[in-house]
Amino acid sequence: MTAERDRKVEARTAVEAMRNGVPSREAVRHLGSSQPRAEERFMTMLSEVQVGIGSASAHESMLISGDFGSGKSHLLAHFEHIALSEGFVCSRVSISKETPLYDLGKVFVSAMENGRIPERRGRMIEELALSLDPNSDEYVQFAHWADTAADNGQLSKMFPASLVVHEQCGDLELMSDIEAFWAGDRILISKIRAGLRQIDQVQHYRFTAPKAVELHPQRLRFAVELIKSAGYRGWVILLDELELIGSYSILQRGRSYAEVSRWLGLAGGGYSGLIVVAAVTEDFASAIISPDGPKKDRDYVRPKLEQSARHSNLGALADKGMHALERNCLAMEPPSYDDVITAMETLRDLYRQAYDWDPPAYEATAGGAGFRGRMRYRVRAAINEWDLHRLYPDYRPQTEMVDFMNIYMEDTDLENESEVTED
Repeated sequence: MTAERDRKVEARTAVEAMRNGVPSREAVRHLGSSQPRAEERFMTMLSEVQVGIGSASAHESMLISGDFGSGKSHLLAHFEHIALSEGFVCSRVSISKETPLYDLGKVFVSAMENGRIPERRGRMIEELALSLDPNSDEYVQFAHWADTAADNGQLSKMFPASLVVHEQCGDLELMSDIEAFWAGDRILISKIRAGLRQIDQVQHYRFTAPKAVELHPQRLRFAVELIKSAGYRGWVILLDELELIGSYSILQRGRSYAEVSRWLGLAGGGYSGLIVVAAVTEDFASAIISPDGPKKDRDYVRPKLEQSARHSNLGALADKGMHALERNCLAMEPPSYDDVITAMETLRDLYRQAYDWDPPAYEATAGGAGFRGRMRYRVRAAINEWDLHRLYPDYRPQTEMVDFMNIYMEDTDLENESEVTED
């Protein structure tokens, strides 16, 4: 009885998620993916990751594009399932007002908060810390890498200092503070120094707090190596809704394009063990970047950045990011007839389990005119029609669909944020 009830709850969870256009794990698990090119490329990226601590190879990345409702978020959720099954830590991050792409610190925190670890259910940073084994070869290599990187000026001494304190001090509160620092929170320098004094190591680690512009990339690099030292193959970060860049001011868009370069590994250096997949709407480049579009970022962004005292060094990186968004996107494939039949039969079976009611067969056709051919519209139409059939057996609904249009208007709240909060 319990197993039957659990199956019913799982089925209803999946149906309700699809009704609302949300790529829940249950829905993704049942429906899978109908994007063989993207999936093949993703699997290749996973297989090519260099697992060694401190490896000098750049990280792997992919851009995917598609219209609203074409299944971008669903595909990212499918990638999350694959990554976890292949031994990677995985984070899905939706770009939003609270997580603007131009702010690496906020995106990093979101990635840590939303991170999942294979066969673990706790908070990502806590599970990673519990997985560290100071006697393992991976940890020894990690500690050596952190010391060497700090000596070479690639990493603040704060990181190897915090690592040795976390390993040896035995102070649970301090260890928790250090883990929070690794995950993106602030920490008082005095706390790390106090920990160093406890273990008689203060003379070996002299440092000052780095600036935010230096700290955030270093924290990302440290986190990738931390993940590998805990026994995982690497870190997969899935960035959704990059089109939100279009709502930023021109300076914020320029900084965001520079961050696109970083996440795609185009900024130099890269992060070995990191895999990034980012999704954006199909018309973003033509509407926002192209000289033929209304905003013409290709013409105006770099000069605007170069006029800024704080961001004048980002012009070339912004150009690379814009070029990637224009030229390097892998377009979502429209569903084939077989894809539609398979998805609708799976959905029908889930609906049957969820409501103990046998829905009529959905008349599926391949393609379709414009937005009507997208899977999201088909799924929601089917669920709505089945709801009405179930509740009102004599009623024969006719579904009318209206396309969702992307309107790339600048958000004045974001535009008016102070430069201090953008750091």
